[in-house]
Parts: sequence; structure tokens; C-alpha cells
Amino acid sequence: YVAAVYEHESILSPNPTALVDRRSALDLMGRNLDIYEQQVVAAARQGAQIIVFPEDGIHGFNFTRRSIYPYLDFVPHSQSVKWNPCRETYLFNDTEVLQRLSCMALNNKIFLVANLGTKQPCEHTDPRCPSDGRYQFNTNVAFNDAGVLVATYRKHNLYFEYAFDAPPEPDYKLFDTPFAGKFGMFTCFDILFFEPAVNLIRQYNLKQIVYPTAWMNQLPLLSAVEFQQAFAIAFNVNILAANIHHPTLGMTGSGIYTPVKSFTYHNMESYGGKLIVAEIPVITTDYKTNLERQESPGSVLEKGSEPLPPLFYAEMMYDNFTFVPVWGEKGELQVCANTLCCYLNYQRAVVTDELYALGVFDGLHTVHGTYYVQACALVKCGGLSFSTCGQEVTDATALIDFQLWGNMSTPYIFPLLLTSGITLDFADHMGWKNNHYFISKNRTSSGLLTAALYGRWYEKD
Repeated sequence: YVAAVYEHESILSPNPTALVDRRSALDLMGRNLDIYEQQVVAAARQGAQIIVFPEDGIHGFNFTRRSIYPYLDFVPHSQSVKWNPCRETYLFNDTEVLQRLSCMALNNKIFLVANLGTKQPCEHTDPRCPSDGRYQFNTNVAFNDAGVLVATYRKHNLYFEYAFDAPPEPDYKLFDTPFAGKFGMFTCFDILFFEPAVNLIRQYNLKQIVYPTAWMNQLPLLSAVEFQQAFAIAFNVNILAANIHHPTLGMTGSGIYTPVKSFTYHNMESYGGKLIVAEIPVITTDYKTNLERQESPGSVLEKGSEPLPPLFYAEMMYDNFTFVPVWGEKGELQVCANTLCCYLNYQRAVVTDELYALGVFDGLHTVHGTYYVQACALVKCGGLSFSTCGQEVTDATALIDFQLWGNMSTPYIFPLLLTSGITLDFADHMGWKNNHYFISKNRTSSGLLTAALYGRWYEKD
């Protein structure tokens, strides 16, 4: 099927904490919706059957609970209501944004997924009802090609979004399409948690995901395109991921991903939006990871081998990693922390004067969210001293053949492979062998930035 995602440079309110009236809010949102409309037309011309827009793309961000109120639409949250906002404008008040989105879908005969702020009145008898008498949700909506609202999803894992409430229970939301079967949806930070993302995919055996996001890149392990691809591989799904485009805030990185191919956009240099349109296969069966030709992880560093390189500690993404330097043309290394041991066999095509290190972290990550990580990571350091390992690096020249593995305690492993210029590569082989998860690659397409096994141990969150 043909899918489209649009990375949108949103027109933002100059002062999001200011209190404005509904008309002013609609004016600002209308300017963003005008751009959406042009992109829907362009995508439909290229044969797209579905288009996805980013999180916060219509209203922007950094609001307070009060200042976002005029920007919120009302959405009937019950799935029993079969409603076409474009054709039935009179059914509910404060639905101007939904009406425009619905008309874009209808007029261009395309499925459309967008993110907006919504409101829902609540009774004071409801113990969870906020004191102002309403819920405010960060909401994705999906319309079918006739403009009918087919699914609404309220973001569960809020990322410092003080204007919004989390729903009392996680929403498991999917919608059906004639061209690719069922699609599930969740938003941004949700991708790092079991609820609802992992549970949704497992419960409904989903193979297609739509994913609006407003993601601030964090190298070396959580750049948007890097993690989006890893998620598609880990769960054997197609992901249509639309990010916002604000390079000054570190926000870029969208794509259409299958477990074996990616169509991505990551651009920190220029401004303006970007439409990606790609034809991808509907996944019907599981891709088999290539395990046959894999050598068993051997025992590493027998007695009488070279003197061990020094262990050192450095902060990477606010976590205290234990590292060993990756020196010389080739070698075998291991590094451990808590219950996790990471092993690396490597060979460099040409020895460059770049410092690489093999790092391990097995613990609770506590900055910008709390979640348990088990990570084995081969990273390029920012400079030549140990203290630069874990820094954000975007360019590299070293071509390294490697096999990386670890005795991970969780089945949820995201294989990361990022190369120079924030481009993606695919491993030659990966999977489980002898209770270890491994990833191997002969010759990356360009210099290696990160090769990592990013494990999420959800039970220990």
C-alpha cells in the first residue's frame, strides 16, 4: 500500500501561556491546517491511501492547562457514535478542527491521522475529575476515506505536558482499512512503555502502526529515526511515524518503516516541512531473523590473552555507563554491570584516529521519565579522551565489522544501528542464541555512530 507521513514545521503561538479566545485559537490552528490540506492533496496525487501528521502539529506546545483551553475540540469518545464531522457539522459544538480534518479525508478519499487537543466535561462525582470540571487530552484521531471518525486515542504516557490529563485506563485503539487491515495507534513517549504500545500490538497481533510524535532527539541511543526503525524491527511491524520539525528544539526525524527497509527524513539544517510517500508491503508473516550462519558467542578473553583495556565510567543520556575503550584494528571485549554482560568482537577496515567504546548499563533511568533499561552499546566518543564517551556525535568515518551480544534479561530488545549523518543501516544478522541476544554487521554503509542493544525491562519500571 502507499503511505504518507508529513514532518510539519508548525506555526507556533508567540506566547503559548497567554489566554486567548476561541476565535484567535482557531485562526492560529487554521494556518497549520491550511498546510495540512496542501499536503493531503499532494499525498493523494501520489497515490497515498493514508497520511499521518505529527503530535502537537495543529496547536503547538508549552501551554498551561488554562491557556490551551481555547484550542481544544470536543470529541465524543464513545466508539458507538458513527460520526462524519465534515457532513454532520451540527452534531457537536467546538469541533471546527475535526470538521476540517474530516473534510480533507473525504475530499481526497484518503485515510487521515492527526493529533489535537480535546476536552471532555466530567462530573464532580467522578473522583478523578479535575477541579475545573473537565478532562483535557492529547488525542489522535483517525478518519477513513469518507471522512468518518473511526478511532480516537488519548495519550497515556505524557511527557511533561501539564496542560493535559492522562486517561484513567490506557486506550487500545485500532481502525480497519481495506488496503492493509488493522492499524493501531499511540503517541510519542508511549513508544518506550509497555502500556499501551506493546500490549496493543501483542493483544491484537497488529502489523501496522500510526505514530504521531513531537520527539526531541537524544543521541546516541534515542534519536527519532533510530528508535522508530528499531521498534519496527523489534515488533515486526510497519510504522508510519510523523514528527514535528523544529531543529532549534532538536526536533526532526520521521519515516515510513518496515522491518527490513526504511524511508526516513532527518534534517537539522533547513526549515519547512517534508512529505514522505512510500509504497510498502502489508506484513502478513513474521520476518525470520537470520540465525543460521551465526557463530555462537565464544568465550571471550581467555587466560594469557592481551592485557585487559581499562574500565572507565562516563555519563551517557543521563545514565552512568561502564565502558571499555575499543582500541586497535581488531579485538574481543567484554564489560559487565549488575546482571548484564556485553561482548564485542570487532575488526576495523582502516584504523582511524576516532575513539570508540563499548558501554553497559543495567538499571533504572530516572531523568525525563523513569524506566528500566538494559543496554549494550558500541558508540563513537566525542573526542579522544574517555570523558567524551557518551556525548552526542553526528559524524564518523570508521567502518567497523562487529558482532555485539549480551545476556539480556528481557525479551524486549531494540536493535539500534546508526551511521554518520544520522542515517540508518540494517544489521546482517540478529536474534537470540544461547540465552544471548546478538546483532552483527559486516561493513556499515558509512561511518559507525552507534550499534546497540537497547533492552526495556518493563516489569522493573
